[in-house]
Amino acid sequence: MGGAGPSACARPPATLTRVITAFSPARLPELRPRRLTTGRGEFAVLDVPPTAGATVRGTVLLLPGYTGSKEDFTPVLGPLAARGYRAVAVDGRGQHDTDGPADDESTYAQDELAKDVLAQARAFDTPVHLVGHSMGGQIARAAVLLDHSPFRSLTLVSSGAARISASQEQRVTLLRDALAVMSMAECWEAILAMGPPEEVGGPARGIGGPEQLRKRWLTTKPAQLLATGRQLCAEPDRVAELAAVPLPFHVLSGSHDDTWPVPGLDAMARRLRARRTVVDGAGHTPMTDRPTPTAQSLADFFDTLAVR
Repeated sequence: MGGAGPSACARPPATLTRVITAFSPARLPELRPRRLTTGRGEFAVLDVPPTAGATVRGTVLLLPGYTGSKEDFTPVLGPLAARGYRAVAVDGRGQHDTDGPADDESTYAQDELAKDVLAQARAFDTPVHLVGHSMGGQIARAAVLLDHSPFRSLTLVSSGAARISASQEQRVTLLRDALAVMSMAECWEAILAMGPPEEVGGPARGIGGPEQLRKRWLTTKPAQLLATGRQLCAEPDRVAELAAVPLPFHVLSGSHDDTWPVPGLDAMARRLRARRTVVDGAGHTPMTDRPTPTAQSLADFFDTLAVR
């Protein structure tokens, strides 16, 4: 999911201003919005090279969650670059700045999205550290299960073993039902009328103000939201399959999460024999809730793995 937290009673749209604005692309002079060319088309990315003078340690590919976008990772890109990592956050097919069909849900089948991730990873000249947030974590898992060779490691951020919680499934189902009969613009207005978007099934708070969130919502393809929403509500437990893959794993989350409860994430980490990080005081989006310890934990994990 893009956002977390219990559903709210109706609140005035003004509460949407409760967004994270401390970080923005303007504060990252090395930030490079560009198109990543792959064998499966072009993808919009934010690309931050290692900071000048830092020892180059590798490349990190970061996948956003449901209703999210590459901008959700903005707060951690600079800190990762300072630790010597090229940090590349990507919009998946049909997500925000990456184009895709508006009505053809088959394009967004999980295997298709996983193949996109493999193509993105192969566009670099070295195996990459793969990081997936929420739904992005389940797509990352599917990519690794198809072919782990383009990857150096896999980090699952607030992304659980199987389907989302019952409360979150209700929110996703409501959103899918609305998308079936409304335009994206009409859905946005309906979301605002119910309360803060991140609390009523709409986009996560993310980076920027209300207009940036609205733009991200309107540029995301409805078929992408419909298809991936169904995936979130039906995802099987594939942890045993993943545990058989010869990659280092890391499970990172906030200290509270109602999309995949923290005890379930703890159990998944044990099954994977994964490094486990809990970012105190963070919720479902630790990279925006508490970016400094989140970035540090990611880099600390990557640092334990020899560069190849």
